[in-house]
Amino acid sequence: MKAAVPHCTGLKGALTERLLLPGTLLGTLSLTVYALQCSRRPYKIIYYEIGIIICAALGLLFVVLMPLVGFFFCLCRCCNKCGGEMHQRQKRSGPFLKKCYTISLLVICVFISIGIIYGFAANQYMRTRVEETRKLSDSNFNDLRTLLNVVPGQIDYILDQFTHPKEKAFDDLDNINSLVGDGIYEHLKPKVLPVLKDIKDLAKDMKANRDTLVQVNTVLTDVKHSSAYLRTSLRDVKTSMEQTLTDPQCSFPAVAPTCNSIRKSLSVLDDSANFDHLPSLDGHITQLDGLLQTDLSSLVQKANESLSNIPEEVQNQTRDFITEFKKTLNSIQSDVKNISTKIPIQKTLSSFVRYINNSEDYILHYLPTMEECDSYRWLVCLVVCCLLTLILTFYLLGLLCGTLGYDQNATPTRRGCVSNTGGLLLMVGAGFSFFFSWMAMTTVVLTFVAGGNMEKLVCEPYRNKKLFQVLDTPYLLNEDWKYYLSGLVLNKPDVNLTFEQVYSDCKENKGLYATLKLDHIYNVSEQLNITKHTGDINSNLENMNIRIEDIELLDKTGMKTLMDLRSSGIDDIDYAAYLNATERSPTRVNLISFANDIQRKANQLPSGRLKTSLKSHADTLINIHQNQVIPLQNSMSTMNKQMKTLHYRTSGLKVRVSTTIFFLNSTQDFLTSQLSKIVVEESKQFGSKIISYFEWYLQWVEMTITQQFAACKPAATAVDSAVNVFLCSYIVDPLNLFWFGMGKATMLLLPAVIFAVKLAKYFRRMYSEDVYEDDPVNKVQSKPRVQTVPGVQTVPMVQTVPMKNMRHANSRARAEQGTQTI
Repeated sequence: MKAAVPHCTGLKGALTERLLLPGTLLGTLSLTVYALQCSRRPYKIIYYEIGIIICAALGLLFVVLMPLVGFFFCLCRCCNKCGGEMHQRQKRSGPFLKKCYTISLLVICVFISIGIIYGFAANQYMRTRVEETRKLSDSNFNDLRTLLNVVPGQIDYILDQFTHPKEKAFDDLDNINSLVGDGIYEHLKPKVLPVLKDIKDLAKDMKANRDTLVQVNTVLTDVKHSSAYLRTSLRDVKTSMEQTLTDPQCSFPAVAPTCNSIRKSLSVLDDSANFDHLPSLDGHITQLDGLLQTDLSSLVQKANESLSNIPEEVQNQTRDFITEFKKTLNSIQSDVKNISTKIPIQKTLSSFVRYINNSEDYILHYLPTMEECDSYRWLVCLVVCCLLTLILTFYLLGLLCGTLGYDQNATPTRRGCVSNTGGLLLMVGAGFSFFFSWMAMTTVVLTFVAGGNMEKLVCEPYRNKKLFQVLDTPYLLNEDWKYYLSGLVLNKPDVNLTFEQVYSDCKENKGLYATLKLDHIYNVSEQLNITKHTGDINSNLENMNIRIEDIELLDKTGMKTLMDLRSSGIDDIDYAAYLNATERSPTRVNLISFANDIQRKANQLPSGRLKTSLKSHADTLINIHQNQVIPLQNSMSTMNKQMKTLHYRTSGLKVRVSTTIFFLNSTQDFLTSQLSKIVVEESKQFGSKIISYFEWYLQWVEMTITQQFAACKPAATAVDSAVNVFLCSYIVDPLNLFWFGMGKATMLLLPAVIFAVKLAKYFRRMYSEDVYEDDPVNKVQSKPRVQTVPGVQTVPMVQTVPMKNMRHANSRARAEQGTQTI
């Protein structure tokens, strides 16, 4: 690789300083030419230059030949050749040719004027933009200085953001009771609380069942007493009615059927509700009283309090740990802030600042010279534009005067002064074209070579980034360095750092650290190693020993109470017997209906003691119903509802208690075996949350420094301003527009000269003309007449001849014509 470019060594030394000044025109051109010459592809130069060389050669040929042609053309006309004779042959196509010459010259003048306008505009535009170069340069250098000046502040700002994760960590440490303790509580709650709730519900139901049993037992005693009293009352009424029916009046045929009917119906009063077969509930009540001696609700409340106290216990156990851990975080913050002192930012920035200052001094030193040179260029180009404008003015005035002063009825020797002036102006324009066009073409060739080369070798390769590819060729700019930019910036020429990559990254406003691969100088990733900084945090969190004492959900007494409740037999009570007994009516018949029936039958009897006695018994039955049956029914209804409620609560009591005991034992085993693991897990989650703050921060710092820190878009903007804006837009584009416009105008002078010379014959006043006589004799007289023109040398006139002999007459006239004025 190094041996392939030996021819570059001499050129390298001469361009070293200019290569370090890419903001200057000379530096850019030198850099491009040097790169192309050393790119190991010389045919590319020929490819770029062959067209420019050919065009420049043609331009130089124009510069040489145009004055020579003009010189010989003048000599030829002085010898009455090349249209120099002041005699115009009249032709049938003369008017048509004049119109064609006029229109052609006018069109050419229009195109020449467009080219001159381009030249004036480009010349003034370039002048104006060059005057703005200082402002453009100052703006870009200020942006670069601003970029470098904010870098230390950006580093300090980034490192100062450590306060935010530290404050979050402090807040979490101060709220460790809720973050860790509540976490443990929430983890245990789904398993423990349902069991405690079941036990609490059993205790509540046990107390409610005992109260219900007491109430049922009381009602049962009342019902038994009331039913016995009701039977006695009904038996007495029945006996009394039977005695009443033994009255002699019942033997009467009219009364006997009624008495017999009443006597048969008395059988419904024999059997009434009997509750003596229902056993007393005193045994069950006594058993529940014994179970209620153990307050299961208070035991459950105690277990709940043990769970609720977990956050407070965590807070108490970690008080010393939190204090030490805060000290560790403060120490880590100090270490992070000290990173700014380890980064060689000042050294790197000082080199960049020195480079910027040198570039600015170089530009400011040569900028006045460049402005002075540009003023000379502007003046030369302005003179050239003015000369072409002068030529164009002669042509346009010649066309104007010739066209306005032309009289088609006047003979060539009698043309007016205005028309003759127009012809003379056209000839003056043609003479000036020969005299000044080579100057214009010289300017065009110079601007074309400069503008074309800069466009092809700098601007176009810069826009498609091929220029960067050439500059990035290994060992090109320095035969000892593989990559020039990495050797210049990092002092490590083997690092793959290219101009194209740096420019593209800066164009995307990426950070200088990643763009220039400064990790080869100072590796931020290693200094901000998350494991390194979080290792102290992890070690401190491992010392956070939280111990939660085993939680006893229910003691042995409570457990024995549940076992006794399961075997209490409350659910074995014969609820069907109680419910059947209480759902029956206290009497076999409705006493009100029965009493009404007795009264109705008694009303059928004749008045007497029998009738009166029966009505009295009916009233007694109604009285029994109201005073005994209805209260008994109410008591039975109350007892029925209570037994149903009791049956509902005690239904499946054994299974329910057994299930509760099973889950109680299971949960207690879970607490015994898993509580410590849950504590450790919650502690680790808390520690991971604390660490995540610092991991996120350190990752953010690394990402910010490597990607967003010191965004280098101003550098790309400065390069664009130097090459794309200043060189290409301010200089190359107007320079190319100038040579394009002026070159077109200069080249169009050639046909303009031809048409002007041709057209001048139709505008100028001739010394002689073709004259025709009225006699159409086909011969020439021996003594031709001579027509004189005042103030002009006398010349012999040609005799009038027919059109077919005009050629001979013209030949004879030329032989007799004296010396003519061109």
